[in-house]
Amino acid sequence: MDHPRPAAYTLRVNVAQNPLDALCRYWGYDAFRPLQEQIVRSLLGGHDACVIMPTGGGKSLCYQLPAAILSGQTALVVSPLIALMQDQVAQLSQVGIPAAFLNSTLTEREQTAIIGSARATRYRLLYLSPERLARPDTLEWLRGVPISFFAIDEAHCISEWGHEFRPEYRQLSALRNRFPNSPIAAFTASATRRVRHDIIEQLGLRDPHKYIASFYRSNLNYIVKECDARGQRSLLLKTLRRHRNASIIVYAPTIARVAETAALLESHKIPAVAYHGKMDAKARRSSQERWMSDDARVLVGTLAFGLGINKAAVRAVIHLSLPKSIEQYYQEAGRAGRDGLPADCLLLWQKRDVGLLTHFIGQIEDPEEKDRAWQRYHAILNFVRSATCRHRQICLHFGEIKKWTSCGTCDACVRFQWLEEPSTAPEPPRPGNKSAWCRASSSTSLSPGTSSPNVSPAQPSRRENRWSQTETPPATQLDEALYDRLREWRRTAAQEQGVPAFVVFHDTTLADICRQRPRSLRELRQVHGIGEQKSERYGLQLLAVLAKFAES
Repeated sequence: MDHPRPAAYTLRVNVAQNPLDALCRYWGYDAFRPLQEQIVRSLLGGHDACVIMPTGGGKSLCYQLPAAILSGQTALVVSPLIALMQDQVAQLSQVGIPAAFLNSTLTEREQTAIIGSARATRYRLLYLSPERLARPDTLEWLRGVPISFFAIDEAHCISEWGHEFRPEYRQLSALRNRFPNSPIAAFTASATRRVRHDIIEQLGLRDPHKYIASFYRSNLNYIVKECDARGQRSLLLKTLRRHRNASIIVYAPTIARVAETAALLESHKIPAVAYHGKMDAKARRSSQERWMSDDARVLVGTLAFGLGINKAAVRAVIHLSLPKSIEQYYQEAGRAGRDGLPADCLLLWQKRDVGLLTHFIGQIEDPEEKDRAWQRYHAILNFVRSATCRHRQICLHFGEIKKWTSCGTCDACVRFQWLEEPSTAPEPPRPGNKSAWCRASSSTSLSPGTSSPNVSPAQPSRRENRWSQTETPPATQLDEALYDRLREWRRTAAQEQGVPAFVVFHDTTLADICRQRPRSLRELRQVHGIGEQKSERYGLQLLAVLAKFAES
């Protein structure tokens, strides 16, 4: 369907602030990741856009930055999860960008105040759920808000061909007619060619600028193994032993398996937390925060965990059952290695998983949805049973053609020697010492086989906001004691403000502080991820921590 631009529609290209200057000022980065600057300029120019960017590619910055630049206007962000809204608003507040969310966690008085502030254009970004945006009263008061653009997060949910179709997203198709002068940008991490076309059609995007990043994640080791129950347990423990000093996500298919797996890990002295949809919101938040702040290195969860999680240094994601689709697997496995360093993605499946998937498909009543479910079922089954390159299979599934046939980082292309070593249970912590599972370390070998990580000799700018798709960051040994001290300071600072630890600083920023050892506020501003606001808020505290550590 053709959606021409209305006569009143004008491009807004004359902005007072350069995007790169804003990136440095707010986020403390000196360069964009691939495609980010082009997407930002598209939104600043008033264009519709469809953005497909893998997990960890920096999608949220693509709409947050232009919203920060466009003064006197508010970007409306549609987000499906309350926790995701809260975390993003907290992060924006930390860098000095006024933002708010409107959802059911707020009292009626708080909601009224936020609506009033939105009408007065006091926010650069306002987060709403698709259900809230569809309400007649919301649509009415939004007419009095100067909207810079709409950003639709997790846009694949609008497509019946998407792996997470949500009927409430279909209501967003009315945005084009109700707000004809406002650009619409759709963002997702996993969408096939058919889903991309459906997103554009459902949202009525007008001649959208299309940005599709590569689906090839060269730093991820894809490992797929069919196991029996005993073999699965053995490989799980072996992988955790390999990454004993790192953050891990373990996906279990049911709540019962989550509890069972968490208990297994605790019996082996591996601190783990559970996460599933039947836990109350406070308990889920507590588990997530303990994992995010490194109190527990392993999080065992159902599919309820992960959307919007912003932790870069996850060294392994382990699936203990067949995902229902390649899209689901790609999105969840992609939460590993967001820092660009090598990471392991293990899919340990059993024959009984096939029966479970077919059982659930059999319960679907709608014939068209059942047909789509069977197509996804056959695709994931072909993926796990195939002996061809895993990376190439994934790229082909999303419509990306790769000329090579062997990647060197999946079980179909390379032999992972550590998987073949005799299985031994993780050693319990020594009495009187903090468990090694709770400590950070850079000594673990992360590459295939027994070789050390492949290190590129070319190092980006100190504050650069990217590692390219073809290289990994330089391996720099960190002072573990200083890193622990900084993490403890971050945990305290976060608790005092009532925000998650990663909202204060990401792991990559703490690591860069360890490497650079700044001795002044000017030097601190050269650290990756420290912009003006965070320098003012935390600068003196950080310098005091560093000075005290140097004296000890």
